[in-house]
Amino acid sequence: MRVGFAVPQSGPWATPENMRRVATRAEELGYHELWTFQRLMYPVGHPMGPTYRSVHDPLITLAHLAGVTSRIRLGVAVINAYVQPVVLAKQLATLQTVSDGRLTAGLGLGWLPEEFEAAGVGMERRGARAEEFVEVLRKAWTDDVVEHSGEFYRVPASHIDPKPLPGPPPVLLGGTAEVALRRAGRLADGWVSSSREDLAAIAGRVELIKATLAEKGRDAAAFRYVVRGVTRPWADDDRPLSGSYEKIRRDVDDLAAAGVTDVFHDPSFDPDFVTLDAKEAMRRAEEALEALAP
Repeated sequence: MRVGFAVPQSGPWATPENMRRVATRAEELGYHELWTFQRLMYPVGHPMGPTYRSVHDPLITLAHLAGVTSRIRLGVAVINAYVQPVVLAKQLATLQTVSDGRLTAGLGLGWLPEEFEAAGVGMERRGARAEEFVEVLRKAWTDDVVEHSGEFYRVPASHIDPKPLPGPPPVLLGGTAEVALRRAGRLADGWVSSSREDLAAIAGRVELIKATLAEKGRDAAAFRYVVRGVTRPWADDDRPLSGSYEKIRRDVDDLAAAGVTDVFHDPSFDPDFVTLDAKEAMRRAEEALEALAP
């Protein structure tokens, strides 16, 4: 099991100083990866919760942290496919290169209608759009002459350089529906769960993806199953990744037994945590960072 930790990116504790403190200490403690997420906007009056109210850009955050770390990997879970794929391909290629190949690129379909509207993209046929999106990304990262004419995207014959070094970043896909899980098994290098994932159902999702990998003749050993853990050591309940640090460690072991290869602890998806003042939130996060180190 590879263990990661989420960057302070949302709420009062998400300051540049705290980002650097968490990143450098996580690297010292041997964590495998730092993680960010995307939320472009928060529609007035929306009930989605305080975690999404104020969120830094995930890629610029990771680029900043690439400069203060040297070994720990850098992941985004996820960028939604309502952005333009050639622009994102360039950003991800540069981040992969300046970080010396430490990037993991998670992609999602998106679910907030207002973000699609603001991006000028329709929500219809999001799955098909995401599949073509991945195709364009990989062409931009690998083809000498990039050319694409599809249903959603067109790229005139062009050089899109420099290519990412030492090579393209691994691509994860999200989603919980069967069609999304099978899409990940067909197209991606891994699958990443959402913050609302029922962790009791993880084993079934892993088995479905493994079956798809087998059907397609893909290398199952190289595929990653990544869980965003809504980690709450200050909570007194029976939910996975809540309660004592000993219980949380047992929960991580249970996820490994279910086939999960990566888990990252993310306190920001606990609404009680993300509304704390910056000092108290950072105190709790640093305690968890030390106690849950791999």
